[in-house]
Amino acid sequence: MLVFLGAVIGGIIGGTIAKRRGGKRLDIIQYVGIYALIFALGGLLATLVIHRLSI
Repeated sequence: MLVFLGAVIGGIIGGTIAKRRGGKRLDIIQYVGIYALIFALGGLLATLVIHRLSI
């Protein structure tokens, strides 16, 4: 669940940053993809830590 939430939040943040910097459509798409990937990996790491600490 945290992975999907991180991907959505990362995509929103990435799109906002690219749009604020005046990027074209492909720039915005690239930022959305990269930020979604980074935040999804952060969510995966958080999920693993939470599961590991709950045992």
